[in-house]
Amino acid sequence: MASLLQLIVSGIAMGFIYCLVAIEFTLIWNASSLINFGHDKFIMLGAYIFAGTMITKCGFNYFIALILLFIVMGLFGMGVAAGIFNPLKHMPSDIYAVMGTIMLAKIISEISRLMWGPAPFTLENFLVGTIRIGGIALPLVSIYIIIISIAFLIGLNLLFTKTRIGKAMRCVAQDKEAAALMGINVNLNIMLTCAFSSILCSIIGVLVIPLFGVDLNMANMIGIKGFAAGVVGGFGSIPGAIAGGLFIGILENLFISVGPSIYKDVIAFILLITFLILRPDGIIRKKAA
Repeated sequence: MASLLQLIVSGIAMGFIYCLVAIEFTLIWNASSLINFGHDKFIMLGAYIFAGTMITKCGFNYFIALILLFIVMGLFGMGVAAGIFNPLKHMPSDIYAVMGTIMLAKIISEISRLMWGPAPFTLENFLVGTIRIGGIALPLVSIYIIIISIAFLIGLNLLFTKTRIGKAMRCVAQDKEAAALMGINVNLNIMLTCAFSSILCSIIGVLVIPLFGVDLNMANMIGIKGFAAGVVGGFGSIPGAIAGGLFIGILENLFISVGPSIYKDVIAFILLITFLILRPDGIIRKKAA
């Protein structure tokens, strides 16, 4: 029973990671009608900047390192929007933006290899250890992931419902042409959304350091499962991203209790194909504008 609860908690934690990745997809999609296929390298870049530069080389404490990381990644996201998403969203085919983000991912990967080297590393004593709740030992990193993810989702809801920027983002997501007619700067909105999404990727990168270390390929599978979570939950829907992420995270961890753990990654792919064929709108269909 204790081991089952541990699997469920770990599944919820990983589900929240997939959920955050799916939300990053959703934010970019709603703002620009494009998909960022380089998001896994954004996650990796956030981890490298935090662990490889801010902590290891500069010696900053965690709080200062996080603040600087968010500033750097926010500016980076705005640059990506100005250089890729805004120009390419007017192209006759979405393939231009797809290729643009894929090439950007390759550039980020190679620059990271040059700056920090190919060898993986980790941060010692960062979010490691266990905490006992009701006699059950739970990984400390899982508790942090769950708490931070819930706090982020609450903050995201407040952003969308209580601030002018958030309301403008919702307006652009529903109808870009109508938003432009209302005086909303759609290009600026895309830049702010990309900045916010890049910061979100950096949060994910920091949270998974204790799980995967810092490596050039650390976020490859996370990115794929996050995309699957978005499709399973309902692409373009933030509640769907949450539902899809938790569904995949819990299901693949429960699979460990009945089958070989090496096959748990297959769960996300099976669900992705199944939902694309049988229910392409996902668990929670996005409401029409």
